[in-house]
Amino acid sequence: MLVSALLTSVAINSGLCVLFFTLYSILRKQPSNYEVYIPRLLAEGNSKRRSRFNLERLIPSPGWVKRAWKLSEEDLLSTSGLDAVVFMRVITLSLRVFLFAGVIGIFVLLPVNCTGDQLNDIDFDDLSNNSLDVFTISNLNSGSKRLWAHFCAVYLVTAFVCYLLYYEYKNITAKRIDFFHSAKPQPHQFTILVRGIPVSAASSVSESVERFFLEYHPSTYLSHMVVHRTNKLQSLLKDAKKMYKRLTHLQSDPNQQKYRHVGLFGHKVDLVDHYGKKLEDIEENLRLERSEVSLAAEEVRAAFVSFKSRYGAAVAFHMQQSTNPTQWVTEQAPEPHDVYWPFFSSSFMRRWLSKIVVIVACIFLTILFLIPVLVVQGLTNLNQLEIWFPFLKSILTITFISQVITGYLPSLILLLFLKIVPPIMEFLSSIQGYICHSDIEKSACNKVLWFTIWNIFFATVFSGSVLYQVSVFLDPKTIPARLAVAVPAQASFFIAYVVTSGWTSTSSELFRIIPLICSLIRRPFNCCSDEEFEVPSIPYHRDLPRILFFGLLGITYFFLAPLILPFLLVYLCLAYIIYRNQFINVYAPKYETGGKFWPILHNSVIFSLVLMQAIAVGIFTLKKLSVASTLVFPLPVLTLLFNEYCRKRFLPNFIAYPAEVLIKRDREDRHDPTMAEFHHNLVTAYQDPALLPIKFSANADSLSSPLISAV
Repeated sequence: MLVSALLTSVAINSGLCVLFFTLYSILRKQPSNYEVYIPRLLAEGNSKRRSRFNLERLIPSPGWVKRAWKLSEEDLLSTSGLDAVVFMRVITLSLRVFLFAGVIGIFVLLPVNCTGDQLNDIDFDDLSNNSLDVFTISNLNSGSKRLWAHFCAVYLVTAFVCYLLYYEYKNITAKRIDFFHSAKPQPHQFTILVRGIPVSAASSVSESVERFFLEYHPSTYLSHMVVHRTNKLQSLLKDAKKMYKRLTHLQSDPNQQKYRHVGLFGHKVDLVDHYGKKLEDIEENLRLERSEVSLAAEEVRAAFVSFKSRYGAAVAFHMQQSTNPTQWVTEQAPEPHDVYWPFFSSSFMRRWLSKIVVIVACIFLTILFLIPVLVVQGLTNLNQLEIWFPFLKSILTITFISQVITGYLPSLILLLFLKIVPPIMEFLSSIQGYICHSDIEKSACNKVLWFTIWNIFFATVFSGSVLYQVSVFLDPKTIPARLAVAVPAQASFFIAYVVTSGWTSTSSELFRIIPLICSLIRRPFNCCSDEEFEVPSIPYHRDLPRILFFGLLGITYFFLAPLILPFLLVYLCLAYIIYRNQFINVYAPKYETGGKFWPILHNSVIFSLVLMQAIAVGIFTLKKLSVASTLVFPLPVLTLLFNEYCRKRFLPNFIAYPAEVLIKRDREDRHDPTMAEFHHNLVTAYQDPALLPIKFSANADSLSSPLISAV
């Protein structure tokens, strides 16, 4: 890729960023767009719709940048939880790493690369027509003493990254413990999920649970809630909510047609009466499904068991309850609103088969995704493109067209195809057998991350057949050498990818183009502006893998192609401001994992370091600097030993809280007068939402009213 092609991509994406920033600054002030740009403030009552016209609404203003910049970590923790703090810490960690690497890369390594003449001498008079490869390590001659600068940079950056990882892991662990101490008592701290409950013919699941825990945990056992299969109830509730919305819409809009003919030649019916009768039928079916006889038949051999203390719940969780390890299986309970209730409606065999289906689907999706990757690789090579499409030869001779095709279009195509991956991975994780939404999101986050690393990094680097990519990893001895040849060759593509996928997608996150379009489509059909809306939560499985993948590109390419670092720093600065703004105005937490996403970052960075070191071994071998290649060998070993130390030192605190912390908090609760009420509410905390009375109206007593009473 030529410098001019990169500059074209930078110009296009910079223009899009400015456009998105400008449109956001104007559209966010329009009252009709509040649900898109400030839904959290609207739901919390911190912002009200203003109908009076003001000329200031049409003038872009950067005030939101100042508010996002001033947000402190303590304020973020109190309003959005520890998960949001961890997410922002991922960005700040990356900023520190690449500021340090950027100083070395831009002021030391880049000038060193430019002094080489392995490829071509740099023509400063016609800089735009230089190949980007002359700014990479490939331009240095074999055996050049200047390569020792890259060797020192590899050691320095590895040491600096490991220091930051240790410091941040320690810091996040301490914040996790402090967050636990400062938070109010939560139901999931006192509760475990028990599965594989043995039931005799003469007793129910509920009786078996109560008898077992009163016998073996008499001093700590408090209550239990048996789980039921409620997929039929959930379907009925969904239908009831749809019918209620139709009725509300008909009754609130005087211009709405109230009568309709049934069938082709049928009689005219009153729609309000028609929908009311349908809602009555659904209510009757709900009552039948909720009857004790029906629910007893739908019992699952699982229950949420609550204890009087956190330590009592922890003891029951960590200990094997039965001589048969397949019975009375315990696991930590998630937060009540984090429970994924459809999990309990599927059988063990179905969940087991689903795991196999997920593995096959991921493999199939990986192979299928190679098609756009190969198309992208063809676009980056004009000669290959002319062979595939001879009729385009005359068009490709136009300088601007060729620059757009090689510099901007490949990254855009990959970005568009990657948009569909997070929702697919979230769906696959949801059928894999996780009991809570947070575990589903963490699983989807891992899937998206490794899918991106394999399909964007390795598939691009080793562009070719699937068998060739697999053969590379079947012979581990040749991996460093093959990486040394293939990775620097794709430096220009990944620089353009950071600009397109990083700058533009982060700016589009601010502009929220998809929610805006959906809002514009729904607007004519909304009966009133005060209709309830759902405040979104940040999709960690979409945004976190993208940041981590850019981190991998930065660590891998900082000594190969330092020119990537300024573009990464611009992306991270954009992400820092934009996501802080989104946490203030848009995203509200739906659940809290207590920072459990941090180990995903740690593992990703360790993998990036080892990959970078393997490439360094191959590069120095390829450049005939055998001493440097030999001296790099200890680095992967030391990095993996460091990772093992962190895993032993910090990871257990992210799996479960230690007894020291639990007992200390339990002792503090003894003097809390509200604990009696908390224990009383704990009895029904894990009741399936499908079994709760429906609240359609705003009246306080409507919680116990029949469905039809809201109409």
